[in-house]
Amino acid sequence: MYGAQLAALYDALYQARGKDYAEEAEYLTDTVRARVPAAASLLDVGCGTGAHLETFAGRFGHVEGLELSEEMLQEARRRLPDTPLHQGDMRDFTLDRRFDVIACLFGSVGHAADQDELRRTFACFARHLTPGGLVVIEPWWFAETYLDNYVSGDVVTPDHRTIARVSHTRREGPGSRMSVHYLVADQDTGITSFTEEYTHRLFTRDEYTAALRAAGLEPEYLPDVQSGRGLFLATVKES
Repeated sequence: MYGAQLAALYDALYQARGKDYAEEAEYLTDTVRARVPAAASLLDVGCGTGAHLETFAGRFGHVEGLELSEEMLQEARRRLPDTPLHQGDMRDFTLDRRFDVIACLFGSVGHAADQDELRRTFACFARHLTPGGLVVIEPWWFAETYLDNYVSGDVVTPDHRTIARVSHTRREGPGSRMSVHYLVADQDTGITSFTEEYTHRLFTRDEYTAALRAAGLEPEYLPDVQSGRGLFLATVKES
């Protein structure tokens, strides 16, 4: 999943579909500043191609990114050649500094396979957080709000290419599996197609809250933002 073919068109596709990375990053920055005005450093976990980081880099004194997919990370390195970017797993990574803000966006945290992995992920975040810092998490759809057998489709022409994307998401055990088919028509290379599959665990809102608290974090939930999935904001619990 998140292979080289997708990485090469990811930003053009999602921006053409209406995702405004800069606007989202500005909103998240304002949300962070309202709670931690002096926040100066940020780690984007699951940073993908670095599209959010590009804006964060102008709003925080120091930013870094962590991404599991090396193909996506290559795109991020081209976009942000002077930003520290790390290949690593959100469930178990070790960096040599702590951050005032740790963000994990676009439902990436839903790739945790079970509650144990979710707790390990949040514990890893907590270890990399400065005192008084803030964790910002955009969850995948909650088990109680997930729509089974959801179908989506778009055809966009962001540049010299026409890109068609169709997807079907179905429930599979305690999670969801999204099958996505891409068809790309390029003036120079002709027509190509490829498929990808993504699995997410369907945690409940209460399970996210419990996992954050198990990691020593006290969460707040903001509903109806980030395409309707909402946001968790969490700080270290006072002893």
